[in-house]
Amino acid sequence: MGIQKGFFNMSKKLFSHLLLILLFSVFLFTGCAHKPLNPQKEPANDAAIDQNRTTTVDKTEEISQNPNVEDDFENEFFEDEFETNQLEVADPLYIWNKGMYHFNDKLYFWLFKPLAKGYTAITPDIFRVGVRNFFYNLMVPARFVNCILQGKGNAAASEFTRFVVNTTVGFLGLGDPASQYPLLNISDDEDLGQTFAKYGIGNGFFIVWPILGPTTLRDFIGWIGDSYLNPLTYIEPFEAEMAVRGFNLINRTSFQIGQYEALKEASVDPYAAMRNSYLQYRERKIKQ
Repeated sequence: MGIQKGFFNMSKKLFSHLLLILLFSVFLFTGCAHKPLNPQKEPANDAAIDQNRTTTVDKTEEISQNPNVEDDFENEFFEDEFETNQLEVADPLYIWNKGMYHFNDKLYFWLFKPLAKGYTAITPDIFRVGVRNFFYNLMVPARFVNCILQGKGNAAASEFTRFVVNTTVGFLGLGDPASQYPLLNISDDEDLGQTFAKYGIGNGFFIVWPILGPTTLRDFIGWIGDSYLNPLTYIEPFEAEMAVRGFNLINRTSFQIGQYEALKEASVDPYAAMRNSYLQYRERKIKQ
């Protein structure tokens, strides 16, 4: 059994390395040729970003009580559907993507939403917020490294100091006392996909994965790269890692119930709305 387990773990890691190399090869032939669309609209977007940053600093005390961590993605993701600036990206896997969109849609309504509602009913808000803070604090390595790769020294220092404060004063990250200090909240949740974009690498093409949801070739390769800096990746055995990830997913979903439903109701074509919302969100993050 020990030999079989070791072989399984080795095979899993080898497969991950081979997949990363394959995707990166495709990435070089597709992503680099991509050019940003609608460049004339960038000043308006930058102004909106500056306004968002000001609002974030003004509301740090509110964030401390109910910090915007993982669900920041969802809040901004769904709001972007109502923006008029449409971004486009190649969608050669449309049939696959549409199928995966419907798969994820059913998975959300039939499994994730009921589980999240039941979980919310039996757990106090302070517990769910603490769990959310803990997992956000755990992801510091990826954000810190990408801040450095993008030359954002102040943001990197903010990430490191925030981690130290929340891990010690915040009891292993369950609390978020660092939110009370604006200088510790200047990081933009950097990831490797954004780092690639900073160096001029384009989206490549759009793709929807089961459970993981919408992404682009660039962002997906970035996600694989970031996974090597994600402590959850190194949990053994594999089943325990999946259990922890599943718990994190349900906890995160408990803060987002109703947002996806609102997007569907407001959209003529929910798939196109989801795609555009994701692209708008990533474009804004890259410009920050």
